[in-house]
Amino acid sequence: MPADRTDQTDAMIARLEGELEERNAFNQGLIAAAQEANRDLSDNETELIQTSKARIDNINSQLGTLVESRSTMIQAREKAREYGQEMMRLRREVDTGPVEYRSTGAYLVDYIAAQTGSKSAMERLELFTRAAAHQKTSDNLGVIPDPIVGGVLNFIDAARPLVAFLGPRDMPSATWYRPKVTQHATVAVQGSAGGAADEKTELSSQKMTITRLTGNAVTYGGYVNVSRQNLDFSSPSMLDAIVNDLAAQYAIQTEAALGAALIASTNTVELGGAAGSATAAELATGLWTAAANIYTATKGQGRVALGVPPSKLGAWGSVFAPVNPQNAQSTGFNAGDFNSGLVGSISGIPVYVSAGLSSAPATTYGIVLSSAAVEVYEQRVGQLQATEPSVLGVQVAYAGYFTPMTVETGGVQEIVNVT
Repeated sequence: MPADRTDQTDAMIARLEGELEERNAFNQGLIAAAQEANRDLSDNETELIQTSKARIDNINSQLGTLVESRSTMIQAREKAREYGQEMMRLRREVDTGPVEYRSTGAYLVDYIAAQTGSKSAMERLELFTRAAAHQKTSDNLGVIPDPIVGGVLNFIDAARPLVAFLGPRDMPSATWYRPKVTQHATVAVQGSAGGAADEKTELSSQKMTITRLTGNAVTYGGYVNVSRQNLDFSSPSMLDAIVNDLAAQYAIQTEAALGAALIASTNTVELGGAAGSATAAELATGLWTAAANIYTATKGQGRVALGVPPSKLGAWGSVFAPVNPQNAQSTGFNAGDFNSGLVGSISGIPVYVSAGLSSAPATTYGIVLSSAAVEVYEQRVGQLQATEPSVLGVQVAYAGYFTPMTVETGGVQEIVNVT
């Protein structure tokens, strides 16, 4: 029994050390994604790292206890080994030991003696020729572990490139209002309001009107009801896997909500070429036209970016390839960079590939937007847990409030090819 317990201790230490490596790799992956995109950690990434840190602290505490217990057990086993060696030495003093023949002749002597009835010769030959049993792993499956290597493979795009570009604002309440000027005061040449321009003539006059846009918090969330046994006996941690997956799904849904708001724009810039075969010149012209329309609508405020559906990455990338681009409008896109959302720029306008635009029509090549025209508001609830004692279960939830708001429709331009 002591040996079995020590083996279990070693196995648990190895499992916890493996989980430490997984969590460190997970944290480093989040940090690397932010560093490669030249940005700060998002709220989602910060929360995941904090959750991971809490688990790392708990693992370190457990490892301290296990290592101390293991050290005590190893000392006891060493003592037992020493006692066993001493007992074996004492037995050898009174035991004849295993049967060994120094030569073929010695073996033949015993063989002949056994044929003539010598019991001692028979016993020596039986011990010498006794067949060894072959032990294989199939004979002791009970002690063969089932190793689980690395973290859970979960291919999911939880990046929010367009949300990150705009930068989420704090959500002030369940309902809030955004003031917007709908009519400006006027300034004109004196007298132009009625009659010739001259002193003491009427100046231009027009009232300034301000309306307001209404924002309402929209709740996004999900939960999983899982047994306590599943959480306690899983490796890697099932709780972390569930929370991370819920957080990733929240990110996907909120990016899609922003994408839907952008796709709903009615301002379009049509390309001149045949459908599905836009050239670099046509795409660049469409991009410049969209930027000009946005400037007119926002008066040059904000930053401009191009959002591209994943299905149209090939269209943009193939005509702006990173091959000898000295005289091109873009230095070219690198296909390996799409994991960060930002794949390059055209005429100084950054290009983001976003899964949130996946629902765009097939004729949509991209959406150009200004950060002054679109705002996003967010308040994360984060992870929630509730215990069900009667069934030994745990409900794990993740939620948040997220609302995109288009404050100037002219600041969103859809590049389409409908010919």
